[in-house]
Amino acid sequence: MATSKKPNYRQDEHIEINPTLSIWEALIPVVALIGMLAYNVYVFGDEAIGGSNQFILLMGGAVAAVVGFYKKVPFKTMLAEVAENIKSTTGALLILLMVGALAGTWLISGIIPAMIYYGLQILSPTIFLAACVIISAIISVATGSSWTTAATVGIALIGIGDALDISLGMTAGAVLSGAYFGDKMSPLSDTTNLAPAMAGGELFGHIRYMTYTTIPTITITLIVFIILGFTIDTTGQADTQGIMDSIEATFAINGWLFLVPLAVILMIIKKTPPLVALLVGTLLGAVFALIFQPAVVAGITGAAKLDFESAYRGILNAITINTTIETDNAALNELFSAKGMEGMLGTIWLIVCAMVFGGVMDGIGALARITSGLLSLAKSTFSLFASTVGSCLALNITASDQYLAIVVPGKMFAKAYEDRGLAPENLSRTLEDSGTVTSVLIPWNTCGAYHSGVLGVSVAEYFFFAIFNWLSPITTLVFAAFGIKIRQLSQKKAVAE
Repeated sequence: MATSKKPNYRQDEHIEINPTLSIWEALIPVVALIGMLAYNVYVFGDEAIGGSNQFILLMGGAVAAVVGFYKKVPFKTMLAEVAENIKSTTGALLILLMVGALAGTWLISGIIPAMIYYGLQILSPTIFLAACVIISAIISVATGSSWTTAATVGIALIGIGDALDISLGMTAGAVLSGAYFGDKMSPLSDTTNLAPAMAGGELFGHIRYMTYTTIPTITITLIVFIILGFTIDTTGQADTQGIMDSIEATFAINGWLFLVPLAVILMIIKKTPPLVALLVGTLLGAVFALIFQPAVVAGITGAAKLDFESAYRGILNAITINTTIETDNAALNELFSAKGMEGMLGTIWLIVCAMVFGGVMDGIGALARITSGLLSLAKSTFSLFASTVGSCLALNITASDQYLAIVVPGKMFAKAYEDRGLAPENLSRTLEDSGTVTSVLIPWNTCGAYHSGVLGVSVAEYFFFAIFNWLSPITTLVFAAFGIKIRQLSQKKAVAE
């Protein structure tokens, strides 16, 4: 998730081990969950994420609990792990609420419309997708946060892409590809710090070693998006001037509005806690709305003119509930809509239910059993890498938590890498290539739920176009299969090669 650099609260977490639990018993809840989710999506389609999937996750947790009762695991043990899981997501849930609030004030202040207005002048459909990757990567490297990137420039880029009539899935995939490149490579990212800590490596050695797989992956990603830019069929370009005229007719557009997002990015770079940065960004957005867009603030409350009461009501409505700005352009009316804190409740509900399933799975010892089962398959160097990748993917699916997808395999596989004479950078790189970046591809994972909610694009829509995210584990396996840049333990001191 990498909301910004923060304490690695999962680093010292106890992992429940149940020697009486077989691999097949550990997989029962996983198979049941996948089957139930598949049928649920078949029945409800895109509406499944609105509530029914959440209940299915609870049902998956119930199946895991039944397995735990059968293996005589105390209910309080399972409940304790659920509580620990939910507690660990407290910061993420509060950030989600603040992102909803920030999106509301940034809409009525004209910040997001200004980003779209100037973006339409600079970004043509041909270069737009590649530019999304590069812009998101730069912001994410600077902040160490894919979450902050999505909540700021990501929302604006989605709006620009929509105005250019480019598939929202393509735009979201390009944004997330760039955001997770930066998330992996930034020393400010918590996952980038956590992975070497788990593997027994060193931060900057880990970052340098990641470039071997990350640079080829992001290069391929950029090439694909450049090709897509030349081949996509878009009708939005012809309507660009009309859209910009409508934005100017509704909002007072000027460069001063960019001071707010710049302030938020600078605060994140200066290691300000993300909640504080987002709160300040929300309040600054409110102040700028009153200064630059008084007519807009009054208009969303139905008041004839702005006074203290209408200003208060307008700002609080934008922060808390769905707000839509009416323009003379029908296409913009849907675009200029923010859901506020209320709009994030569905995502929060999904995360909490996912943490229940992951907590019960951890409490009965299933997570450790699945990982150890994959470890037992590692008979060669390649199979060791493949087992690590498989373990990270399995944890992202079953535990629904990016941190556990790094911590559990990191603890389980560290000795195996050492015994095989492999430097810890091999493990830490593989944890990031398969644990960090694939979390956003799982709808009920905290990262998948967050980005889908913030960008307003379902995981199914952006999955294929999040090229960097699904290509990264493939790249690391190709390197392992051909023995490319596999550092031996004896070479560990040659970090500065």
